[in-house]
Amino acid sequence: MRHKSLYALVSIVAACVTVAQAATHTAQIDATVEEWLRSTGVPSVSIAVVENGAIAYVHAYGKAQLSPPIPATPASRYAIASNSKEFTAAALLILAEQGKLSLDDPVSKWFPDLGPASHVSVRQLLTHTSGIRDYWPQDFVPPEMLRPTSVTALLNEWARRPLDFAPGTDWQYSNTGYVLAGAIAEKAAGQPLVAFLQEHVFAPLKMNHVTEDDTKPLPAGDAVGYTRYGLGPPHRAPKEAPGWLYAAGELAMTAGDLALWDVSLIDRSLLSAKSYEAALTPVTLADGTRRDYGLGLDIQSVAGRNRIGHTGEASGFLSANRL
Repeated sequence: MRHKSLYALVSIVAACVTVAQAATHTAQIDATVEEWLRSTGVPSVSIAVVENGAIAYVHAYGKAQLSPPIPATPASRYAIASNSKEFTAAALLILAEQGKLSLDDPVSKWFPDLGPASHVSVRQLLTHTSGIRDYWPQDFVPPEMLRPTSVTALLNEWARRPLDFAPGTDWQYSNTGYVLAGAIAEKAAGQPLVAFLQEHVFAPLKMNHVTEDDTKPLPAGDAVGYTRYGLGPPHRAPKEAPGWLYAAGELAMTAGDLALWDVSLIDRSLLSAKSYEAALTPVTLADGTRRDYGLGLDIQSVAGRNRIGHTGEASGFLSANRL
């Protein structure tokens, strides 16, 4: 649900964080986004900019729905797809702080009958070093994803397969790994993942517009996902059937909500110092190689500056979060 072809995805939410002097350059931001809309044919964009630890600018452009036309507003929610992994990882970190699990627990503690995957650790699920096969590497919605599924069905089909490599020896993006991580979080918490996040993340940070995009489409008035064929006109993208997104990409929110999460990352105000250290430390493989990924976060060096965040891609939606 990330690193996929962009031509087929034409509805974007982007949270652009710590852009220098953003509050004084809103006209330049607007001109840049409007030109991008014209050149790509994307129906709408919603952005939020954080500067000096606070939200400095929130704006939406274009139409959240093309027919009948509905303007995009800062209150329009967008599917954030794999940016949801930031929150799944946060749930596991909070549960570790509560003593309900350890990041070094083997999967077998929670799911003892998953074959080779039983020997993977929770930390390896979150760092994509588990070797568990990804169920959605395509840049489109395969026909089977138009039929409902469940966590149990996904794990039985994909997590029981032979591992692609020994845990900890390589890096490979795995939505399946995050489905398993979410299922472990629910067992440890004794409640659904989204309900746990609402109590421990969204409510404390006043992220008041978060919803889930897995069991049903977004409500009327929120952004509609669009796709296109080549240079043809945009049309509604097919919606993944219930069960396919789950902990790997089930959340939808406004750009402002995502920016509030970013403020908490900048201030390190929600989790413990130990949790932030774990989340923001790039993973090191068994041979000593470092990969640019922590716990649900890309961690990169760009032009000599640290950059953390994630991207997301689901049917009809793109998201980008950058600090």
